[in-house]
Amino acid sequence: MTRTVVRGGLVVTAAEEVHADVLVENGRVEALATPGSQQWAAERVIDATGKYVVPGGVDAHTHMEFPFGGTASSDTFETGTKAAAWGGTTTIIDFAVQSKGAALREGLDAWHAKADGRCAIDYAFHMIVSDVNESTLKEMDGLVGEGVTSFKLFMAYPGVFYSDDGQILRAMQRAGDNGGLIMMHAENGIAIDVLVQQALERGQADPRYHGEVRKALLEAEATHRAIKLAQVAGAPLYVVHVSAREALAELTRARNEGLPVFGETCPQYLFLSTDNLAEPGFEGAKYVCSTPLRPKEHQAALWHGLRSNDLQVVSTDHCPFCFSGQKELGRGDFSKIPNGMPGVENRMDLLHQAVVDGHLTRRRWIEIACATPARMFGLYPKKGTIAPGSDADLVVYDPHAEQTVSAATHHMNVDYSAYEGRRLTGRVETVLSRGEPVITAREFTGREGHGAYTPRGTCQYLN
Repeated sequence: MTRTVVRGGLVVTAAEEVHADVLVENGRVEALATPGSQQWAAERVIDATGKYVVPGGVDAHTHMEFPFGGTASSDTFETGTKAAAWGGTTTIIDFAVQSKGAALREGLDAWHAKADGRCAIDYAFHMIVSDVNESTLKEMDGLVGEGVTSFKLFMAYPGVFYSDDGQILRAMQRAGDNGGLIMMHAENGIAIDVLVQQALERGQADPRYHGEVRKALLEAEATHRAIKLAQVAGAPLYVVHVSAREALAELTRARNEGLPVFGETCPQYLFLSTDNLAEPGFEGAKYVCSTPLRPKEHQAALWHGLRSNDLQVVSTDHCPFCFSGQKELGRGDFSKIPNGMPGVENRMDLLHQAVVDGHLTRRRWIEIACATPARMFGLYPKKGTIAPGSDADLVVYDPHAEQTVSAATHHMNVDYSAYEGRRLTGRVETVLSRGEPVITAREFTGREGHGAYTPRGTCQYLN
């Protein structure tokens, strides 16, 4: 294993900012020292003068090769993890899916088979539980023991992933006992299906109606209900892809009461809006995801939630479907548009732009994109920071480089960019994953199969 020194950069973690040289050995951070104070011998020296050295991003919400709506997300574990690396993310946590009537183990094994030997960066799994029963509940205990410590449930998508309140309560009770963390897609899917049907009967079939029927109040109602069920169960709760200020208000209230309730949002809710869903023709289909994009006025509340720590994590919910041939399945019926957007390559850069724009501090950028997701899902301090003993997942980041986001230059396996033409300040220059260069001076130098499956501990925010 090559010894590496990253010299002269501003090391930014959630805890501090310090100019330091970083010594990497055997895939781990060995030491940090004042620039030039140590004459470390190394086979590889990376000059980070004038740049940031930040921990590799941890994207705790991705969907590679995810079956949905008669198709599957367009990024494989190979293409998706390469794209993640280009964007400065060195760990993803993807979702294995339990099929109705099948065991959790069957779903987990299927996702291991998809990812094994194909990833450019490290990866872990959450488990989607779509069939809560006695057997499933027992399996949850075993999965926690082997490092799959979080379970996603859906209050949406009746007939596909939906769990009723009784099933949710039972799963939460189990998680309360075994140390697992329930992740909740909080939207009232039963009510939404009624509104979808009514809209289609009125002839309202364009993509923009996707946002209009998935009402913010139904996200807030489901968030409130999930919080109360978790409270009854004595279990922690993590609400995924929070998009509406009304839902955030429910989280804020619960946290003010001292409840172990956590929230995640995504770049699309911070930077995009219903204006995108309403783009002319069928263009709005590119922005169909659930929870949906909201009117612009929700953005200020989400930024405030990130600053006040009522939202703790920014993940992507990366679930790309090509416009041509996949999103087009919903021409004439918005309810048939595959739900999901690409973003795994854009997250770190968009959040750095938020630093430039004054929404976040540098340390908060690293906190919500690296450190907190690692802590939330039992990967810290192996991941999410730069400290002796941590994995050498390092990003040399040029805060002054300018770029224009475009499908013509991105590396995700999808034919459009949700942020096409957006100018950003800041760009990833070099990425190390466990000390191995994956991106070197804007060239891909990694390899399929370098990424290792990483079992996780339990949530580190719970006693």
